[in-house]
Amino acid sequence: MMTTAAGAQPTLLFYGDDFTGATDALATAAEGGLRSLLFLDVPDDARLAQAGPLDAVGIAGAARSMPPAEMAAALAPVAVLARRLRPRVLHYKTCSTFDSAPQVGSIGAAVAALRPAADVPWTAVVGGQPQLGRYCLFGHLFAAAGTGGEVFRIDRHPTMSRHPVTPMGESDLRAHLAQQDFAPLGLVPWTAFGGDAAALSAALQAALASRPAGVLFDVATPAHLRALGPLLRAVAQAGTLLAVGPSSVVDALGSGAAPAPSPIAPARAPVLGVAGSLSPLTARQVAAAHSFARHAVPPAHLLDEAARAAAVDAAVADLQAGRHVLIVSADGSGGSGDGRRIAQATGQLLAQVLARVPLPRVGVAGGDTSSHAVQALDAWGLSHRGRLAPGVAMCRLHSEQPALDGMELMLKGGQMGGETLFEDLVYGTAANEAARGPQPF
Repeated sequence: MMTTAAGAQPTLLFYGDDFTGATDALATAAEGGLRSLLFLDVPDDARLAQAGPLDAVGIAGAARSMPPAEMAAALAPVAVLARRLRPRVLHYKTCSTFDSAPQVGSIGAAVAALRPAADVPWTAVVGGQPQLGRYCLFGHLFAAAGTGGEVFRIDRHPTMSRHPVTPMGESDLRAHLAQQDFAPLGLVPWTAFGGDAAALSAALQAALASRPAGVLFDVATPAHLRALGPLLRAVAQAGTLLAVGPSSVVDALGSGAAPAPSPIAPARAPVLGVAGSLSPLTARQVAAAHSFARHAVPPAHLLDEAARAAAVDAAVADLQAGRHVLIVSADGSGGSGDGRRIAQATGQLLAQVLARVPLPRVGVAGGDTSSHAVQALDAWGLSHRGRLAPGVAMCRLHSEQPALDGMELMLKGGQMGGETLFEDLVYGTAANEAARGPQPF
């Protein structure tokens, strides 16, 4: 397997279109046996050398919340890095629900920005991530409503069809992406995965016969990913392959030599949680966070410096008193129409709290909130620590600031985790169930 230090060729270079998705890709790569690190900006040679040998180089971004012109500017340095490192696969990591739109988070705009760094003349699109309850059948995307919840076609999903920024009104991913100038797409349907590798390769050649811009691969089971991995690796032998999709792309490319999962131990100091997601699942997680002192900080207060300073004072007082604190910055109204400014202000609030009370463990809920929260911290990278739930990674923060370096950080999207997720953030994974209860600090 190819590895990387400064200037060497990695197996995988991935860019996450938001931080929660990027940490899921990081966790998937690490659990797949790939030596992995997620950078918070495009790394230079010195930073790559500092990181040491890597199979998977990740970059955490916020393209999901950007208009196309801003996306192009953000992704241009990623394309430059890809041309320098020549990874086998260059992966634009999307949300597993593919929520995006022509005017914000356009996947077509991302492909256009990264396409010059690829050698293979078509783009692979992997639909579905069965571990998270996402399934692609005959090009149509289906998603569970929460962990283990009922499965809906994405345009009828109770949350994603009503997303406040990028509502999903089309389940056919080919039609959805065509609206973002990424077309035409061929299709390798799930029925092609029933035979051997030669049959799957023949299905790909049939899909490529019309010279499409890309090929969409159905994924409905883990077995489909196991079959798809060797095919993608074979294609990438000819040069860098551009791939689009959720962490299932990384899952397919894993070495199979996965290390044993690391349990998350109970916290031994106060924990800070920040909930900026408007999803019904996050609302239930907040309601179940019985171990926390809850601080409601509505968007109007976040955007007002004096009100935000008062919220910081209140959170700091509880943390210094040894209490876990959960800051809830979503008011359930559907947003103020300026979600990006609110997410940025939430990040500033988090940074201001941590500047006064260094903490060993923090959790953030909400894709855009997570992206801007981490950007507000003086840090340069994340490595994998473990998982609290499917799609919910616990990471180790890398920073030149001693107070931040080594901090455990949970980042999660609105649709991820069970209802007790914030309690799990305090008391650890199921192996530590017996530890639940008051903790001495």
